[in-house]
Amino acid sequence: MAAWTNLKTLGLIDPLKALEKRNPSYVSRYTGLDDEFGYKLETFARWEPIFRFCYEDYFKVDCRGIENIPEQGRAILVGNHSGLLPLDGAMITIGMCNAHKSPRRVRYLVTDWFFTLPGVGDWIQETGQVRGTLENAQKLLAREELVGVYPEGLRGVGKAFPERYRLLDFHPGFVQLAIATQTKIIPVATVGGDEIFPNFVNLKSVGRLLKMPFFPVTPSFPWMPFPHMFIPLPVRWLINIHKPIDLGYPPEKANDRKLVLKIAREIQYDIQRDLNKLLRERKSLFTGWEPDEL
Repeated sequence: MAAWTNLKTLGLIDPLKALEKRNPSYVSRYTGLDDEFGYKLETFARWEPIFRFCYEDYFKVDCRGIENIPEQGRAILVGNHSGLLPLDGAMITIGMCNAHKSPRRVRYLVTDWFFTLPGVGDWIQETGQVRGTLENAQKLLAREELVGVYPEGLRGVGKAFPERYRLLDFHPGFVQLAIATQTKIIPVATVGGDEIFPNFVNLKSVGRLLKMPFFPVTPSFPWMPFPHMFIPLPVRWLINIHKPIDLGYPPEKANDRKLVLKIAREIQYDIQRDLNKLLRERKSLFTGWEPDEL
């Protein structure tokens, strides 16, 4: 962040003006808005080129079905979580910013642990994410925002390499939220993230000692010096965004635990089937898929 700030001070680059030139509709949508969750368009503009480089050049993300995300109105995006660092949400955010005909932000619900890291909490909020509470989710949907949820939680990003792309049971809270607020659900299957940081083993005892949700051992972490330990492998990604699902139940059904769990499992299994299909069609980690395979 300091490097971008210095360049701006020197007059060599203004991140906000650069983003406005590339994407005027996104900037005009969010300019001057007072966001109670801390989103700052200037901070997003400062970091957008870095994540766009990852999206376009490093991971070469193939984002399919982006048109299934509505131009207006609320929706809940639900997907598989992976990659140790939550880059999957960042890639969808960049896709929405640069590939959607009506660019919008996606407000991902983030677990409390990330807000305990020095300096990270403010950055998370300023780039658009929100502390993951029911109250915050309800507020966002009431304001017709896009809310991103990973129902596997931190368990998903901490999976060991042999367990990659095997979905853990989804927490059904997103279904309860969707029914209570009459919001459509958009399933998302992401392939690529599970291999960018191959997690050979999770040293849970070390994690507890350091007050971390997990302690991974990868080819670079914790062996290499900072920041090299956090450089991901250049694996090709494919993000497949499904059509919105209208659950069709009245709000009072949100308290039907059996129904809510059933729907959560059905969506989980749909995403798992899509992941299995995409993995079968993938040529290799670093070349990806043929353009006409889906």
